[in-house]
Amino acid sequence: MNFFILSVLGFFQGQIQDIPILDKINSSGILEKLSSIQEVVSTLAIQDGPIASAHVVLLAAGVVIFSGVVGEAFFKKTGIPDVAFLMILGVVIGPVLGIIQPEAVIQIVPYFAALALIIIMFDGGLNLDIKNMIRTAHFAFALSFLGFVLSVVLVTLGAHYVLDWGWLESILLGAIVGGSSSAIVFGLVRNIRISDDAKSMLSFESALTDILATIVAFILFEAILVGQFDIQTLEETLGRAIIVGLVLGFGVGIPWMYVSNKLANAQHSYMLTLGVLFVLFFLANSFGESGALTALVFGLMLGNKKHLSRILKFKLPLVETDDPTHNQITFLVRAFFFVFVGLMASFGQIEYIIFGVLITIAIYYGRTIIGKIILTKRFSQLDRQVTYVMIPRGLAAAVLATYPITMGLANAEAYPQIVFFIILSSVIITTIGLGKTKSIPPPESMEGGFVKPPEDPQDSK
Repeated sequence: MNFFILSVLGFFQGQIQDIPILDKINSSGILEKLSSIQEVVSTLAIQDGPIASAHVVLLAAGVVIFSGVVGEAFFKKTGIPDVAFLMILGVVIGPVLGIIQPEAVIQIVPYFAALALIIIMFDGGLNLDIKNMIRTAHFAFALSFLGFVLSVVLVTLGAHYVLDWGWLESILLGAIVGGSSSAIVFGLVRNIRISDDAKSMLSFESALTDILATIVAFILFEAILVGQFDIQTLEETLGRAIIVGLVLGFGVGIPWMYVSNKLANAQHSYMLTLGVLFVLFFLANSFGESGALTALVFGLMLGNKKHLSRILKFKLPLVETDDPTHNQITFLVRAFFFVFVGLMASFGQIEYIIFGVLITIAIYYGRTIIGKIILTKRFSQLDRQVTYVMIPRGLAAAVLATYPITMGLANAEAYPQIVFFIILSSVIITTIGLGKTKSIPPPESMEGGFVKPPEDPQDSK
């Protein structure tokens, strides 16, 4: 429409210059007016291109918030995750109705993705119980490492032999979708009647795989640009990322617990903590770490005040996991993120859709095999079945899939398409799997998630 208006204005400018009668009067004023109108219309054309008008975007935001609240209530009632629902909503207001175009979404990816990553990882740390985490750390490390490696292998072989991609590009795709999403897992485990140990194990595992996927993917980005891959570089980068994340998380988290305790009565104490978190994320990225591990450790420090207060010998700050401000911010970021994933959907090539669905099914069966090997029979049947189906991909995969476009890599346009359908398929498989676990009775033991509680020596007397 704007193009039509510009064409008409250009036509009139040409005609005015050719009208003889206007030679007797000063036509420059008329021409200047038309030129100014053209500039205004050109500006409007730019604004109407990728993003709709402000009131339409606000309407879309209102629908997203309303849908997020309804979806969360629906999840609590039925146990069916709201993630797929929000992603489909993003597809509707993006690719289907065209309210927000993919070009606009890609422009804000670095900013929104960084914010979502910080808030969600920090929230995950706040809700991790350090005692349960230590007790199940070996299970979480085994699940995260073996699950990530198997996913990378399956996707790499599929992309190389089915899609005919190069080895480095195929490995990169595998790394992008290699781990389960902490953004989804953290929300799911809160509302499932599994043991505390199983909740801690799955949460810790998803956080580890998010971090692992991010670090490995960025190493591969550099390797593809350079044209070679070095195992030594991978080891050095991983080691540096872990050291930086732990040093910043612990080094700032522990002192900040004391400082924020002094500021506990301040009106904006939570916002101060959020400001420190943002600075930590910047420092972590400056030192070559993704920032995800730093945010997780920082949240872990603040969320375990009861355990740490006995060790540190002082009261910890009032940064609670049920803080209303924190809960509202986390809800908004989470709801908008999954709609954001739907906005990036593209239905260009049918082979990408088929590949995404089939490779997700392969990842699910691989996860089941690994779970049966790692989890001992001491875990309840419910704990094990939930672990087998907990394969949702999300934040890290969606964010990383956009980087090949900005870097100009081969098959760059294919990454978001394939990753979207892997995310959607994995969420659907997880939803169906969790629905089937409803018929399984919860663990008998309240502690540890084991089939039988430990025997009391006094009972045998």
